Order: sequence, then C-alpha cells, then structure tokens
Amino acid sequence: MKIHNQNVELNVIDTAVGDVALVFQHHWGGSAASWNTVIEQLRGQFRCVAIDARGAGDSSAPAIGYSTADHASDARAVIEALGLKRYLLVGHSMGGKAAQLLASQQPAGLEGVVLVASSPLSPMAIDEAQRQQMHGAYAFLGAVEFTLDNVLLGSTVAPPVRQQLRDDALRLSLPGKNGWLEVGSREDFSARAAQVNVPVTIIAGELDRVDPVEVITHKIAPLYPAAELHLLPGKGHLLPAEAPQDLANIIRKFATRAVPAQIA
Repeated sequence: MKIHNQNVELNVIDTAVGDVALVFQHHWGGSAASWNTVIEQLRGQFRCVAIDARGAGDSSAPAIGYSTADHASDARAVIEALGLKRYLLVGHSMGGKAAQLLASQQPAGLEGVVLVASSPLSPMAIDEAQRQQMHGAYAFLGAVEFTLDNVLLGSTVAPPVRQQLRDDALRLSLPGKNGWLEVGSREDFSARAAQVNVPVTIIAGELDRVDPVEVITHKIAPLYPAAELHLLPGKGHLLPAEAPQDLANIIRKFATRAVPAQIA
C-alpha cells in the first residue's frame, strides 16, 4: 500500500491483523523486505508494518528531505494513517536512529522500542575518508558484494536473502544514499533520549563492523539504563538477515512484557 507524507509516497507492507503492531524501519541500503523473514515468524501474533524509507525500495525519492526527523515523521505518518492504537517501534541501523527520535516525541500508543544493530543518536563515528568510501558502497554489483562480505555481514545467509540484500542496495536512490551519509548520520540527538518514556531493548551483533559492540555499549546503552542488551555471537550488522529467529524471539518476549494484556 501507499501512504503519503510531506509529498513523499511511502511504500508500506502491512499484515493488517493483530491488536498490537510492530512498526519496522530498515537499514541504509535496505527496504521493508529486509524484515520479511522476521515478519513471517511474528505475523501470527502481531500486526507487522514495514516501511520502505523515502529514497529506498518502492517509496518515492525526493531530491531533499533525508534528515532523521524526516524518517521519524514518515513512520509517524504511517502509524497515524493506519490508525495504530498500540505499537512498538523496531528500528535497524539508520531506522534505529529514527525510531529513537520518534520515541522521544512520546507519540500516542507507543509501548516500547526495539533497537537492532542501531545507529546511535550521536553522529556516526567515521572520518571523511570512510564517508567517501561509503558513497561507493552500493555503486555497482561488485561494490555491493564487497560491502556485504567485508562490512555488513558477519555470517553466511541463505542465497535468496543475499539476493534481496543485493537488490535493495542497488535500488537505493542517489538522494537516499547521500541523504543518510551527508545529513542523517551527522546529526546529534543524544539529548532527546531522556524524553523516551517507554521500555527499550537493544540487540547487537558480536561481529558488527558498522555499529560495533563498543558503540552500542558506550553510545546507546548508557542512554537507556533500564534497557536489556542482547549480544548475538558470530553475527554482524545485518541481523534481520543473519539472525531472524533470534530477533523474532527477542522481539516477541519484549513485546509480550510491554503489552501483556493485549497479546495472546
């Protein structure tokens, strides 16, 4: 389905059934389909809503408007358009930064936040040379394959899953690519974490080279002292692809605690 926000057409996957919803936001270079394997394990218990970020997947790609606030606004627009009354945000990497910012706005109906190999609210800790290398990470198939093997993945994934990762990366629009690197990844919203008033759980991959464990433990976990931290051994940055069963189990348990009366 298509939902509009700020003159942007957002492509949304919605399983449509369930009293409690999980709203999924994907990584830079991903799409709503990045969550498919996770959603398949949760859709019987929760309504699952996954959003193609502006500039990615089948969403439109405006020339400008790729701040973290824009991505948070898109998620909020989807939540409001679908009339979600009780929901949790599940954000991966770039999507995790947007989820934290949206949660800090204390939107009605929010019950919890799941951060999956999340970017911190602080600026991404890379130098300009690394930033320039990232500009070429998804430029052509060979670059995508190199990036998957040497940066993003910490373990082997099934061939269809890898194909989806390749396809998503190659489809990422130039504005979407540049928007995260030059705007979203540079922004600092650390002070907003104190406004998050719902439970948070944090999931990290032991071998993550994008948002390493030390980033998670030093720049994210201290902002949410009551949050649980789940470390997945032998896994890299792309946890929805590498560890969908583990993610689904953690999300299910967390959501059941956050809104127990609504989940059978």
